[in-house]
Amino acid sequence: MSQIDNIFNQVRARLQTQGIKLWEEPYYSDGLGSIEASIERLAEEYSVDLGIDASRCKYVIIELQDNALRKLAARREFTETGLATFRVRRVDNRNGTTSILDIKCDLNELGSKLQQLIAAKLELGEADEVKCIAAGHIISPNATLTAQQLKNNQQLIVIICRRDDQNGALHDRIAKIKADVEAVVASQSQLMEMEDQDGNPVFLPPNENRALLTGLGYCEKARAAMQREDYEEALLLLLEADEQFSACDSKLLESVDNYALLNLDIVWCYMCLKNVSQLPDADRRLSICERSFKRSYGENYSRLYALKGRGCPERALIMRLQLLQGIVLYHQNQRDAAYERLEAAGIVLSELKVNDEQLLLLVEMGFEVSEARLALRSCSGDVERAVQYIQQRKQQLLDARKQSKEERAMHRRYAKQATQESDWVNPRSVCTLTEMGFERRLAAAALRRTENDVARAVELLQTNSAELRDSLPESQSVDAVLLAALLQLGFKEPAARAALESAENKLERATDFLLKAIQSEEELLQTVERVTELAKRGAIELNGASTSQAAEGAPSRFLIDAVLQKAKAEVEAYQAFKRLNADLTNTDQDYLDLPLLQEEQLLAEYRNLLEQ
Repeated sequence: MSQIDNIFNQVRARLQTQGIKLWEEPYYSDGLGSIEASIERLAEEYSVDLGIDASRCKYVIIELQDNALRKLAARREFTETGLATFRVRRVDNRNGTTSILDIKCDLNELGSKLQQLIAAKLELGEADEVKCIAAGHIISPNATLTAQQLKNNQQLIVIICRRDDQNGALHDRIAKIKADVEAVVASQSQLMEMEDQDGNPVFLPPNENRALLTGLGYCEKARAAMQREDYEEALLLLLEADEQFSACDSKLLESVDNYALLNLDIVWCYMCLKNVSQLPDADRRLSICERSFKRSYGENYSRLYALKGRGCPERALIMRLQLLQGIVLYHQNQRDAAYERLEAAGIVLSELKVNDEQLLLLVEMGFEVSEARLALRSCSGDVERAVQYIQQRKQQLLDARKQSKEERAMHRRYAKQATQESDWVNPRSVCTLTEMGFERRLAAAALRRTENDVARAVELLQTNSAELRDSLPESQSVDAVLLAALLQLGFKEPAARAALESAENKLERATDFLLKAIQSEEELLQTVERVTELAKRGAIELNGASTSQAAEGAPSRFLIDAVLQKAKAEVEAYQAFKRLNADLTNTDQDYLDLPLLQEEQLLAEYRNLLEQ
């Protein structure tokens, strides 16, 4: 933020307060253009009132007049021709440069047309190297600008994803990250599972679970990009995550911190890219974050401080929120409110500072920098207590995961059985009902009927248990021919029998069940090797299979190919999981580990601007 930007804010606010229209007389005439004498008088007046150099005042007033005239001209052109004008801001995060250009496009055109126009203006090879961001959303190439609610004179951010840049081809990196996240989330092996901050599993219906896991995967990679100070990549990934989160129920988003952190991170990227054109979106997102924090932590964070004390690591997030709120208020020229927020952020920052020698001491003991910093903040710099904090935290996670082992196993089992959204059963609710004395199969059936409403399920079990039991499918004996086919594929007999029982002797569902049960990449590779060898030798024999069985499992060549394809997909999911984790930390609370060095610099910068 420069001094000239500060002057722009003050002069713009004064013009708005006084109702001065620089595009009308006495400051502008259609016949004469800008009336310099009136501009100079206004600049002299503002120089005295605001304590700003008169020449700078005049420069800013002329710039604001030019902007106003440009917008009026664009409005007239839009009315006459239907062509909308977009003020496109291109920020190059790597060399700190910013360029602004005007692009004209019909709002009935697809987003791809806007990309083409910008690419041509910037002399780029491919239109899909252009990523446009408007009001906090990536513009889709496949929908019209009108459908995406773009308007004439709207400001856009443009990020260029060159395929051949010297920094690793942003376009290809984003595409690979998205493909890896989608492969991992789609994996039958459930390589990603959701936990709360205490290590307890979070269970959701399949569609919401898939959307939230995908969004969280993008957020993790975005956080890694932010640590490298690659804010262009981070912003694109965070906006992709925002699209995934939007597929979740609004009540769910209100109940988890992840959505609040997503919005906070997006605004942080705006700030680091020095993009004030997205102020309305930044203000909206910070309001979402603040509301979520209040629900989670209580008014004035009283509940959080009562539980964890004022040294809790969550205060780093609160500090960043207050800092960004102060910066947004400053750019809205609400200087008194901005000063209050920045001062509040400064107080928290001073309380969160960590002694470098104490941090080094913990690192020399073998602890990660991240966990050491979080522990020192939580223990007010007491090294001995910090060591105990880290050890207790690790034990707490181990205990929580051990206690939830049955719920997790049940979740995997029901996930294997579910063929559609309505089949999903919350394993925690099943455990609750079995602890009350109800039979597991009946409990699961009651929960399916009541859409996982425990109270209604209890009522159903108490009043209609006989009818509920009659509705359960009769257990079928395992088909010997189909069992033989699975054994030829190399699956163990106990697992193959369980799979056929669960799948009611439907061969394809049984193979899906067995592949989901594989818990290691090594075992999957062995399966691929076995089935590949079978494919070379020829078909599996299904002699004696009935017509219905043959329809389910034949032709045998089809069965081999299907299992091979699914097993290879699972192997690829494991490899994608490794790639995703290559630059991620092993600390479960890394989202709380903010070094706060950039925050300290920004705080000093904006305090200085407010003093001018």
